[in-house]
Amino acid sequence: MWVTDECKNSFMEMKWKKVHRYIVFKFEEEKMNYFKSGGRGMLKLKVDKVGGAGESYEDLLASLPKDECRYAVFDFDFVTLDNCRKSKIFFIAWAPAESRIRAKMVYATSKDGLRRALEGIHYEVQATDPTEMGMDVIKERLIK
Repeated sequence: MWVTDECKNSFMEMKWKKVHRYIVFKFEEEKMNYFKSGGRGMLKLKVDKVGGAGESYEDLLASLPKDECRYAVFDFDFVTLDNCRKSKIFFIAWAPAESRIRAKMVYATSKDGLRRALEGIHYEVQATDPTEMGMDVIKERLIK
C-alpha cells in the first residue's frame, strides 16, 4: 500500500491520543529495481511534519511549502454555542499554482485513497492559494 504505517499510526495518535495538532504528508519516491519499475521508483506517502498539541492552525499553514503539493490533517478544537467542547478533523489537499503538473496529478488522483485510509475525517478543504484555506474557511465549514 502506498500509504505507510507511519501515516496511519500518526493519524491515530492525533485522533485518539490528541498528541498532534496536525500532520503534513508528502509523497517520496522509493528506489526500486530499475528494470522492474521502468526507470522510476515507487511513490510512498510519508509523514513530512507533525505539529505538537500546542501548535496552531497558523503553524500548519506556515509549514506548507509554497511550490510543492502536500496533504494535511488538522484537529480543530472549538466550543459550540451551547458551551460544549468539540473536535473535528479537517483534511487539506494543498496544490499550489507554482507546483509541478505531475505532482498535482499524483496528489489529485490519490486523495480519495488516502481519505479512505484515514478514517474519521469530518471535512475537506482543497486549496491552491493560502486564502482558500484561511481560518474563515475552516469556521465556515463548521457552521454548515
